[in-house]
Amino acid sequence: MTAPGLPMPVPAPGLPARVRIHEVGARDGLQNESAVVPTEVKAEFIRRLVDAGLTTVEATSFVHPRWVPQLADAERLYPMLDGLDAQLPVLVPNDRGLDRALALGARRIAVFGSATESFAKANLNRTVAESLAMFTPVVARAKEEQAHVRGYLSMCFGDPWEGPVPLAQVVRVCRALLDMGCDELSLGDTIGVATPGHVHALLAALNEAGVPTDRLGVHFHDTYGQALANTLAALQHGVSTVDASAGGLGGCPYAKSATGNLATEDLVWMLHGLGIETGVELGRLTATSVWMAGQLGRPSPSRTVRALSHKE
Repeated sequence: MTAPGLPMPVPAPGLPARVRIHEVGARDGLQNESAVVPTEVKAEFIRRLVDAGLTTVEATSFVHPRWVPQLADAERLYPMLDGLDAQLPVLVPNDRGLDRALALGARRIAVFGSATESFAKANLNRTVAESLAMFTPVVARAKEEQAHVRGYLSMCFGDPWEGPVPLAQVVRVCRALLDMGCDELSLGDTIGVATPGHVHALLAALNEAGVPTDRLGVHFHDTYGQALANTLAALQHGVSTVDASAGGLGGCPYAKSATGNLATEDLVWMLHGLGIETGVELGRLTATSVWMAGQLGRPSPSRTVRALSHKE
């Protein structure tokens, strides 16, 4: 329980007036669960997230069920979300995934690439060049269908097999994704090793390569407790799209050292304390994560959820 009026909004100079939170809990979070969550629970989770004020909620993934069995119900889930007043992006890995998504009316899609060869091999069983070649016709056809395309890029700040990732290497793959037609990019710190100076350096390098800040979002994991510090660094650079996962759900099934995503509640607490608008009602969002934690049978790892739901 927390006293009314907290956090006290105290704006800091040079930050965006509003941040769009790209909520990934229903896809990136639930795909990492050992048990399959019922479709009806997923649909209710997404409805509650939208009711809490989130305007972008990534709904599911059209990956082959063999690879991500937790999201094998995409065809059943997506129609259950019809009428929700939010953007509901879906992840597609290839042409077949795009076919499935478009057939259900999805018009916001995402492809998922890697800045490193090791992770491209582990996640896509392809080299970086081969994965980009696979995405090119997918993105082209999605744009022909007037779909919005997001390009996820993993391992932007470090790789568990290769170690440090050169800035130029990340910039090269980002540039390729934009050149093939992606509308926005999400820079992923997949194993949570980034620090604020590294964030500033990568964003500056991208700008120097002609990638505008307003085409970029950030996706931080909190493995080393750096996710909020790194988010603030990105905000200071002008980034205004931040990925987060309600209750801190998720990790990465192909990178075993990756712990959970930045919790949406922790992000909202910081943003509201900075006087930054999000459109999110924190109490309602917290209640949603407490409800989902009950469905999963374990407490939420989000510190803000724990603080706001604690009974004196």
